[in-house]
Amino acid sequence: MAKKTKTVKSIKVNADLCNGCRACEMACSAFHSEPKYSSNNPARSRISVIRRPLEDIYVPVYAGEYTPAECLGRNSYILDGKEYKECEFCRASCPSRGDFKEPDSGLPLKCDMCESIPALDEPLCVKWCMVGALEYEEREVEVDEEEEQPKVSEMELGLEHLVDKFGLHKVAESVARLTKKED
Repeated sequence: MAKKTKTVKSIKVNADLCNGCRACEMACSAFHSEPKYSSNNPARSRISVIRRPLEDIYVPVYAGEYTPAECLGRNSYILDGKEYKECEFCRASCPSRGDFKEPDSGLPLKCDMCESIPALDEPLCVKWCMVGALEYEEREVEVDEEEEQPKVSEMELGLEHLVDKFGLHKVAESVARLTKKED
C-alpha cells in the first residue's frame, strides 16, 4: 500500500492558562464575518470558551467535524471534584446541541484555522490569546492513500441541511432566483 504524508493542523489547549477573557471568540467571529472584520458576533465563532466562573474553570473548545447524529457516549468527567458531561467538551456540531452552528441558518460551523489568501502564520484565536492558553501546531503524518475517504464538501453539507430544513422545492426556487440575479 502506498503511503503519503499529510499536514495536520491543530490547536493545543492549555486550560490551566485560560482566564476566560474570550478574546479568541471575538477574533474568530470578526475574521469570519461578511465582509471580514465588519461585525463581532460570538455565536458565529468557531471557538467557544466553556465558562464556570464560580469554579474558576475556563476551557476553550474549537469546532470540529459535523456529525449528522447524536453520539452514544454520554460519559461524565470529574475535574477538581465537579462533574461535567462529555457534551460540554465536544468539538462536533450535532443535532442535540446548538453549539457551533451558524445562528441565522443553523448550518454547522467548523474551524478552518483561519485559512485565507494571503495565508496567516497562525489562527487568530491563537494570535490574540494573550495568556498562551492556545498553541498552533502543524505536524506531518503518514497515511495510506487508499484509506483517505473523499470528504463531503462544505457546500454539499450546507445544501443537505437547507433541504432538510426547508425542503427541496424551496431551495431549488432560491437557487433559481439567485441564478437570475447573476444574469
